[in-house]
Amino acid sequence: MKALLLWSLAISLAGAECAQAQSYPSRPIRWVVAASPGGGGDIVARLLAPELGQLLGQQVVVDNRPGASAMIGAAIVAKAPADGYTWLFGTGQHTINPGLRKEMQYDIVKDFAPVTPLVFTRYFLTAHPAVPAKSVKELIALAKTRPGQLNLASGGTGSTGFLSGALLQVMAEIKMIHVPYKAVGPALTDLLGGHVDLMFPSITSGIPFYKEGKLRGLGVTSPRRHPSIPDIPTIAEAALPGYEMQSWFGILVPAGTPRGIVDRINAVVVNLVNIPTTRAALIAQGAEPKTDTPDGFARLIKDELARNVKLLRAVGVEAQ
Repeated sequence: MKALLLWSLAISLAGAECAQAQSYPSRPIRWVVAASPGGGGDIVARLLAPELGQLLGQQVVVDNRPGASAMIGAAIVAKAPADGYTWLFGTGQHTINPGLRKEMQYDIVKDFAPVTPLVFTRYFLTAHPAVPAKSVKELIALAKTRPGQLNLASGGTGSTGFLSGALLQVMAEIKMIHVPYKAVGPALTDLLGGHVDLMFPSITSGIPFYKEGKLRGLGVTSPRRHPSIPDIPTIAEAALPGYEMQSWFGILVPAGTPRGIVDRINAVVVNLVNIPTTRAALIAQGAEPKTDTPDGFARLIKDELARNVKLLRAVGVEAQ
């Protein structure tokens, strides 16, 4: 009798969840972007929001909540009702922050239900022309003859540019001086001026200076050569097999959101991102469109979280 009651309850709950998913959405959706307008992937969210609104039959409203390395916006969504009406425009920074801070207002694994990644951003190792290295192998050899002398700029400790350099040093067994900046822009300016030697800008921000001959491109962080700069090899093929670094942007909702609603959002978003015109628009922004299932996205987040914490500790960065 007890087993029959439990079975009946499970069937009832499943039916209720299915009905809830079928009627979703019935009001506007709030899409929290943990960055300022125009930055941190905001352009991607604003590009997709109107189309998503049309497909879902309800307006998708972008709500910018920048600050604290994307943690302010994430904390807002983590505490929101688990009903599918508050989304987070998540970023790979969320898998880095736990390795930098002992106290967090949320747990990126426990407090969110991943829906799907949207796009990936790749980076490439650039050098000021004065640096006497024209390939990744030559740079590694140079760094070994000058331990602790070459300096590597980034947009701050814990940024993807910083992690790209950290992974390079760990895998190549070399040591460089990290020069952190408050943002990528000032770091890139100093690289162009020859005040620092190396940097890992995003491919989008670094390409113009490479094509103008103001910076030397040594290697990209993707597993395959980037179509925008096919003449630059990957770091993996050039010197360090297995090297890869990326940053992603995707959609997460509060933990406990009914799976039917999660699957509904996933289906609509995946279909939109894979429309040729949408893909072309995203690629034009320098992004690499790539979606996945909720379970696949969850694995990506867990894998990157473990890797990033390990990498931070390997280069001496402890949580504060």
